[in-house]
Amino acid sequence: MEVILLERISRLGQMGDTVKVKDGYARNFLLPQGKALRANEANKKRFESQRAQLEARNLERKNEAQAVAEKLDGQNFIAVRSAGETGQLYGSVSTRDIADLLTAEGFTVSRNQVELNTPIKTIGLHQIVIALHPEVEVTVTINVARSAEEAERQAKGEDLTSAEAIYGIEEEPLSEEIDEEEGVESEDNA
Repeated sequence: MEVILLERISRLGQMGDTVKVKDGYARNFLLPQGKALRANEANKKRFESQRAQLEARNLERKNEAQAVAEKLDGQNFIAVRSAGETGQLYGSVSTRDIADLLTAEGFTVSRNQVELNTPIKTIGLHQIVIALHPEVEVTVTINVARSAEEAERQAKGEDLTSAEAIYGIEEEPLSEEIDEEEGVESEDNA
């Protein structure tokens, strides 16, 4: 199906481009979201008559997104989740969780603006891309930790995926204990 794009869409084209897309993509996403029009003569004339308004609206949205991007870019956010000693989360941090974190901090971000290929399932620092506008993207750091104290330690660069790092205890290697016991037994037998 041929469509006329009403805004820039990554990996597809710029505003005003006539592109060929699969029917399902056009019917289920582009047309209902108002991101495109079917490419027929009536819609081409309609687009040309509204082009100035669409470009002005796009520029206004882009400027708003850039203002938010200046405040948001490079920010750190802490997500406290329960996790095992190896650093595996008992759940995951999804796009909805990240959007809620950013909204709680005063930024207006919806979950479909968060670009996350797979949910976060381990503790640590994760770089996340937020697409505020098709032409404006920022990167934020999500610090996933078991507690606020651990988040501070992770931010300083500590790796908290082992028991000694978490609890501050050093475990003795088991192999040395076994070697010492074998040495005592061999002396008794002699």
